[in-house]
Amino acid sequence: MKLSTKVAELTNIIAPAVAACNVALWGVEFAPQGNRSLLRIYIESLPEEQAQDKQVTIEDCAAVNHQVSGVLEVHDPIAGEYILEVSSPGFDRAFFSDEQMRDYIGQTVSLRLIQAIGQGDKKRRKATGKLDSMTDSSLQLTATDGEQFEIALSNIDKANLIYEDE
Repeated sequence: MKLSTKVAELTNIIAPAVAACNVALWGVEFAPQGNRSLLRIYIESLPEEQAQDKQVTIEDCAAVNHQVSGVLEVHDPIAGEYILEVSSPGFDRAFFSDEQMRDYIGQTVSLRLIQAIGQGDKKRRKATGKLDSMTDSSLQLTATDGEQFEIALSNIDKANLIYEDE
């Protein structure tokens, strides 16, 4: 889940504009696509508002879109045309950092790995299961088939929460 240099640059430019809208920046995705790139920004309610069950609204997304558009016009960090999308991360949220995953210990996550894990013909580059625990360098996962894995955080390419209706 290492951020590319471009995403890190965009995050540094965007973060103050998002904070000015009284919401938290969850993550940034940037997909260069020829002449027309896609910049997707995920926002979340501030922690104190989450405690009151306040969710991100369409008005929040519109305000962030307006603020970020102005900042991007000034800094002009994207060559060519781009589409700007702003949304909440949703129930099946992608994780953009190891720290974000820590709040979801005990829940089900889906991982796409850089290097395969497992033994013999049971090697896999994708794993879904309960996030049991985390250290600074790895996580413990009990896969849906009951197999347990210790996975280096540096081996995770992409991670998502799996929403489970209780």
